[in-house]
Amino acid sequence: MLAQSKSHPGRIPAMLSAMFALLCAFGTVAAAQDQPPPKVELFAGYSFWIPGEPIYGQLPGALSPLSSRVEGNPRGMGASATYDFNRWFGLTLDGSIDLNSGETGLADRIDDAAFANISVGPKLTYRTKHFAPFFEVLVGGHRYSSDAFRDHSKIGFMIGGGLDIKLSRHFALRLIQADYVYSNYRFAPPTVPDTEIRGLRAQTGLILLLGGGAPPVPPSAACSVQPAEVFAGEPVTATASGSNFDPKRTVRYNWSGTGVSVSGNNATTQVDTTGLQPGPYTVTANLSEGGKDRTASCSARFRVREPRPPVISCTADPARVRAAGTSTITSNASSPGGRRLTYSYSASAGEISGNGETTTLYTRTAQPGRITVNCNVSDDHTPPLTASSTTSVYVEAPPPPPPPAPDIKQLEARLDLHSIYFQTARPYANDPEAGLLESQKEILRSLAEDFKTYLSYKPDAHLILGGYADPRGTEDYNIGLTQRRVDRTKSVLVEHGVPADHIDTQSFGKEDQLTADQIKDLIAQDPDLTQADRQQMLDNLHVMVLANNRRVDVSLASGQQSTRRYPFNAKDFLALISTKGGKEPPKP
Repeated sequence: MLAQSKSHPGRIPAMLSAMFALLCAFGTVAAAQDQPPPKVELFAGYSFWIPGEPIYGQLPGALSPLSSRVEGNPRGMGASATYDFNRWFGLTLDGSIDLNSGETGLADRIDDAAFANISVGPKLTYRTKHFAPFFEVLVGGHRYSSDAFRDHSKIGFMIGGGLDIKLSRHFALRLIQADYVYSNYRFAPPTVPDTEIRGLRAQTGLILLLGGGAPPVPPSAACSVQPAEVFAGEPVTATASGSNFDPKRTVRYNWSGTGVSVSGNNATTQVDTTGLQPGPYTVTANLSEGGKDRTASCSARFRVREPRPPVISCTADPARVRAAGTSTITSNASSPGGRRLTYSYSASAGEISGNGETTTLYTRTAQPGRITVNCNVSDDHTPPLTASSTTSVYVEAPPPPPPPAPDIKQLEARLDLHSIYFQTARPYANDPEAGLLESQKEILRSLAEDFKTYLSYKPDAHLILGGYADPRGTEDYNIGLTQRRVDRTKSVLVEHGVPADHIDTQSFGKEDQLTADQIKDLIAQDPDLTQADRQQMLDNLHVMVLANNRRVDVSLASGQQSTRRYPFNAKDFLALISTKGGKEPPKP
């Protein structure tokens, strides 16, 4: 049995070191979080013990010692309590027990042993958000209970570590814990080698986490800029504010920008926009807490706007003035960027007074005609952006002096100078618009103009139209004929602007006929007739009597009588004196 020597005494420590390095590497996958550590960690779970070295002993009464490599013991449990002084360092009280096999017979029991320990020692933990690899060194009482030999207790050491996985605020899973076990025991006389335990204890189980409080809220930052839109060259103020930082520590600010120069280490900084092209720009603030790895960042954007000139329109009131008059020029201007505006004006003639939104144009030095006014506006941009508009004012020439007032007596005399004469039987009943020759229309046009002037002085004046016929027709026929004659005369006067309600008509038929003696007197008094003309008229006196009775007398309501001056010299004279009436047009 003694021929069984120690095998690979350094294998277990080498494996333990490699395992611990692997666990540490796995535990640092997640970035460290500034979480409060628990105050107390209570572990309970399964324990598996591998002695790693043979046992040497001698049974009572035996002549020679025995030795055997002890099998691993899977019948164990473990528990520990750790008090954490901070997030890194704690003190652990550890206990574990691996029971004996319960087998009978020396051959079955020689390779079985139980192990128990109560140890205490420091523990170092590296904590991340989800993982917590740890390293511990423990010293305490180790009890080695061989199934074949007696129990033996010694002071022993354990060094190792493990990996905890955080499940919640109060619970974690100890995925693996591996400790190198070092202790020596003697189960035989001095001539027999010591039983040296250089083994491995592996554990897994659940951890109850107590105390520590809720994880701290991570710091945050908020950035703002004022104003959010500017023109190039205008300053922008950037401000950053942090939350959830330790109020006892100083927060450092570091500003940067994208496409824009930003500097400063305070919560507020100025951004220089000189020379920037239109478009968006971003400034970023990085906040850090002195002495701790607690940072936060934020960004804010502002826009440099495309320069937009102001717009303006202007009007003149009134747009037409008399010579030496004035007109008010009003400008309506606005700036798309809300800039301060300045107004100015100029004119092609006259004088401008004022440089605000309204100004006055004086035309006392201007000639009659159109004056162009230029309305200009500029903003306070550097350089200023400008806009212009125009309006115009028309200066009227002075009115001519009013014509002298007409002589009322002469005007009344002109209105009573003429009677209107018609052809025989004209106008017909079927053609009431006919029968008035051009020479008579011209007389009526002149009468209409004079009477309209007369009305401006005597608004109540009236014209009286009296119609007559020669004696050849019947009484009824002549009454109708003379009525048509006064109606036709009235319609011509109305066409030329005489109000219809200022014209009165009368139809006399063949009453009040002019006699042959009266016609002779009229011929003798007519200054436009030569002596030969008078003699010819007298030779045809009967025809002239008939022609002078086919008339409409025009007189004023004052009672003055028309001057009956027959148009002997008119171009249509022969038509007027003809005694043939012709045929009436057919009835429609």
